[in-house]
Amino acid sequence: MARLEPDKHWWTAAELAASGLPGVPGTKRSVTRMAQRDGWHDIPDATRSKIGRGGGVQYHWSVLPDLAKRKLLTQAAGPQPIAQRPDRGEAWAQYDALPDRVKGIAQERLRAVQEVQSAHAAGMTQMAAAAAVARQIGKSTRTIYNWIELTTGLDESDWLAYLAPRHRQGQRSSKVHVAAIEFMNELKGLYLRIPGPPFQQCYRDAVAAATTEGWDILPNRTAQRRLERDVPRVTRVFAREGVAGLERCFPAQIRDKTSLTALESVNADCHKFDVFVAWPDGTVSRPQLVGFQDLYSRKILSWRIDHHPNAVMVMAAFGDMIDTWGIPKRCVFDNGREFANKWLTGGTPTRFRFKIRDDDPLGVLPLLGIKVHWAKPAHGQSKPIERAFRDLATTISMDPRFHGAYVGNRPDAKPEDYRSRAIPIDTFLDVVAEGIEEHNARDGRLTDTAKGRSFDTTFADSYRSTPIRKPTEEHRRLWMMGQHVGKLHQHNGSLKFQDNVYHGSWMSQHPGLKVVARFNPDDLHAGVFIYSLDGAFMGFAECQQKIGFHDLTSGRTLARQKAAIKRAEKELLKALNPLTVEEVAARKTARAEKAREDLSEKVVSGRFNAASRPKPSALEAPADADQVAARREATIHRMEQPTAPQAAPSNPRAAKTEAQLFEEALDILGRSERGEPVGEDEARWLAGFRETAVFRGRMRMHEAETKRSN
Repeated sequence: MARLEPDKHWWTAAELAASGLPGVPGTKRSVTRMAQRDGWHDIPDATRSKIGRGGGVQYHWSVLPDLAKRKLLTQAAGPQPIAQRPDRGEAWAQYDALPDRVKGIAQERLRAVQEVQSAHAAGMTQMAAAAAVARQIGKSTRTIYNWIELTTGLDESDWLAYLAPRHRQGQRSSKVHVAAIEFMNELKGLYLRIPGPPFQQCYRDAVAAATTEGWDILPNRTAQRRLERDVPRVTRVFAREGVAGLERCFPAQIRDKTSLTALESVNADCHKFDVFVAWPDGTVSRPQLVGFQDLYSRKILSWRIDHHPNAVMVMAAFGDMIDTWGIPKRCVFDNGREFANKWLTGGTPTRFRFKIRDDDPLGVLPLLGIKVHWAKPAHGQSKPIERAFRDLATTISMDPRFHGAYVGNRPDAKPEDYRSRAIPIDTFLDVVAEGIEEHNARDGRLTDTAKGRSFDTTFADSYRSTPIRKPTEEHRRLWMMGQHVGKLHQHNGSLKFQDNVYHGSWMSQHPGLKVVARFNPDDLHAGVFIYSLDGAFMGFAECQQKIGFHDLTSGRTLARQKAAIKRAEKELLKALNPLTVEEVAARKTARAEKAREDLSEKVVSGRFNAASRPKPSALEAPADADQVAARREATIHRMEQPTAPQAAPSNPRAAKTEAQLFEEALDILGRSERGEPVGEDEARWLAGFRETAVFRGRMRMHEAETKRSN
C-alpha cells in the first residue's frame, strides 16, 4: 500500500490501484475503467495531465468513492484528538451566540449540502452533484465535501448548528502586560472611590505617581479599557456611587395589581402641602394630610388634616375608611412614627420603630385580622400613594383660591408673594375635599386596572362583586380610641391616667392587674374602655376625678436579594481594588513631600505671547442657526414621508405614518390630563406605543419645540 501523504490531492491510476483504499480497484486497468464509467473526466477540475516523466492523467481525491475519501482524509490527517466535535447541546448553544451575519453563512452551507443530497437521491452521483453545486455558489468541490463531512453521522435537524464557522467560537487568549500592574493598582485606587472623580484626573495622578516611582505606564485609552475589563460595570458604580448607585443598576420590583380586588390591600402615607394655613389657635403652618389609598384602583378612600403627622390623625383616617367602605385584608405602611405606633400596629413583629415587649398590647390592625406590610424606608416606589400626592401638589396647592399662600415646592422656588396671606383652615379643608373628589372622579386614567376609566369607576366595579367585611360596634370602639397600658391600683383597682382617675365597681375584683385602657383622645373625661393585654374586653370605667386635661413576602425576598448583592459587590470591590483610599492619599502625600525637596533649588518662569496663541480653526466655528434649523426641518420632513402604498391592513393604525401615530398619542394623553374619557383599546395601544423609539424621539422633539415657542 502506498503511503498517504497529508498534502497529496492528485493521484494517478497506478497510485490509486496501489493505495488499498476501500472501494478502489487494485489494478491500474480497473481504476481507468471506473473513471470512464463514473464520468470522472466529465467533472470540471477533477482531472489534469501529469507533469514530468511518463505523463498520463491524474485524478483529484474528491472523485473517489465515499469510503475511500474518508479513509484518505483520516490517514492523511494523522492521529486526531478525541471529542473534536461538540455535543448537540453545546453546538446549538454556540450557534445561538453567533451574530446574524455568521448564522447566515451557516444557512448558506446548509442549503448547499441539502441540494447535493437531493441531487444524489435523484440519481446523480455525489461527485457530479457536488461539482454542480460548487459551480453554482462559486466554491470549490473540495469545500462542498468539507461541509458534507461536517454533517456525516448527524441528524439532519442538527446540520445547521455544526455547519456554522467555528473560528469565532474559539477562546481568545488575552495578553496581559504584567509590567503595568503597579500603575493599574494606583489608577484603580484613585478611580474606585465614593466621590466619583473623573477618569482623566485619576489617570494624570497615576502617571505622576508612576513617573516618580519608575513604573511602566499604559496609554490613556489602553488603561481605561484595562480598568473596564478588570472591574465590572456594577462594581465600578458601587465603588464610585455607593449603595444608591448600586440600587439604580437593578430594576425596581414590578407589582401586578390586576390580580387584586377592591379593598383587598390599601396603603397610607403623609403629605405636607405647600400652602400656609391659619389654624383656630392662631398659629400659621403648612398642614399635613394622611391618606389611605386602595391599591387596586388607586382611589383615595379616606383622609385627615392636622398640624403634624401623629397617631391620632392616622387612627381617625383609618376609622373613616373602615366605617365607609369596610375592613381591608392588608395595609402597607412606611416606618414613620405615626404609623408604627402601638395603638395601630402593636404586636406586629416587623415594625422598625420602638421596642417590642412581650407584654405589649395588640394594636388595632392585628385585632382586626389585618396583615401589616412595611415598605422599605426612603423608597417611594413601595407606596403608590406617592404618585397621587404629586397630583394633589399641583391641583390643590396651586389652586387660585390659595393665591398668596403658596410657598413653592422647593426652597429656591419661592413665589414673589411668598407669605403674603394664610388660608383659613375651613376654606382649606373645602378645597382639599374638592381636589380629592376630582382626583378620584377624573376619567382617562391609564393604569393597568383603570384602562381609561376613573379611579371611582374602577373601584366601584370591583367593589360590587367583592365580599367585604363590615365593622361592628365593637370594631368602632377599637379604632376610634387611643390606648394606654397601665396597672390597676393594688387595693381598689382604679386606674390613673393623665391625672384623671377612672373606676368601675367590677374593677375592684382585679387589683394590680396590667390592662389596656382605650379612650377618646378628644374627651378624656368621657371614660375609658378596659381591655386585657390579649385584647379581651373587660368593661367600662367612668372618670371619677376630672383633674387632668381633656407580603411582604415578595418585599422581604427582594430585600434579601439586594442585601446579598451588596455583600458580593463589597467583596468583589475589595478583591479588585488592592489599595484603599487612605493608602492612595498617603502615597500621594509622600510623593508631594519628595517633590518639594527636589524643587527647593529650582525656579520656574514662563512667558506668554498673545501672538503665539493658536487661532481657532474654521471647523470650530459655531454652526449657523439658520442652517441648523434647515437641517432639522429637512429631517422632520423625511421622517413624515409616507411609505409605499400597501394592501389595506386589518388594523387601521397600520396605514398611519409615524407622525400621525404620534399625534394620536398626544391626543389621548391630552384627554387623560383633562379628565376626558379614554377608551380601553386606546389606553392599551398607548401603553405599548410609549415604549417605542418613535414615540420617545418625537416626544423629545415636541418638548423642545414647545420650550422654544414659550
